[in-house]
Amino acid sequence: MERIPVRHIRTAEKQELGQFSIRRLMDIMGGKDLHHELHRHNFFFILILKKGSGIHEIDFVSHKASGGSVFFLRPGQVHRLDLKAGSEGYVMEFDSQFFRSKDKSSALRLRKASSKNYCFVEPLRFKRLSNILTNIFEEYTGRQDGYLDAIRADLEIFCIVFNRQSPDPKHLTRKENLYEQDRFEEFNDLLERHIARAKSASVYADLLNLSTYQLNAITKSSVGKTAAELIDEHVILEAKRHLLATPDQIKDIAWNLGYEDVSYFIRFFKKHTRQSPEAFRKNLK
Repeated sequence: MERIPVRHIRTAEKQELGQFSIRRLMDIMGGKDLHHELHRHNFFFILILKKGSGIHEIDFVSHKASGGSVFFLRPGQVHRLDLKAGSEGYVMEFDSQFFRSKDKSSALRLRKASSKNYCFVEPLRFKRLSNILTNIFEEYTGRQDGYLDAIRADLEIFCIVFNRQSPDPKHLTRKENLYEQDRFEEFNDLLERHIARAKSASVYADLLNLSTYQLNAITKSSVGKTAAELIDEHVILEAKRHLLATPDQIKDIAWNLGYEDVSYFIRFFKKHTRQSPEAFRKNLK
């Protein structure tokens, strides 16, 4: 099996202090349907769809792509994209070095925004997000003095506005939940970094200076699941990424994910997906 291809940012000119690119969908598609097979990026990826239709699959979850939707992917996530001809919007790509988080709050905004892979945005807020990307596109194509700094400033504003929108436009985020949201995003960030060696809710609670009870209260309030359930889901996600992104044997994938007993890993995977790791790999070839 071939590895999932890793795509890199295409820039018109060499950029110092990180890489950045923004393109209009109409220029990418050229009046034709767009079909991107399963791949991953080594950068952040934003797709904002003004109009159009299609399917966007992110980490094996399928989303309807339609006007008013925004997709925000982190480096390393796998996805495939199908859009019908006539779709309009922007594709923006940048790496963490370009964003250059100046402080903790700025880094948190980016982390929170990129954890919301799909969001259907209410019309007024979508218009504002679209206008921000139009400004960024004009700065990028105009390339006047200081244009990269202007883009970074607009990108921060984009994250702020995007974070104010719940995935459900009818749901309003209450201010009293901001602390829980921040801790929940910190928990997700820790999962990305430590899942191969830490699979206990108590370990993550310690890293967050919380009790296990407090961590479970936060995860239940945020997504209706316990910390242990989210840990299991992340193990399965990492296993799927390994199965599709590498030709490694099942025993090696189990070892890389922290399982010495390959039989236990296979049972765990089958319990959560209703198929064996090998069957999952064959079905998605």
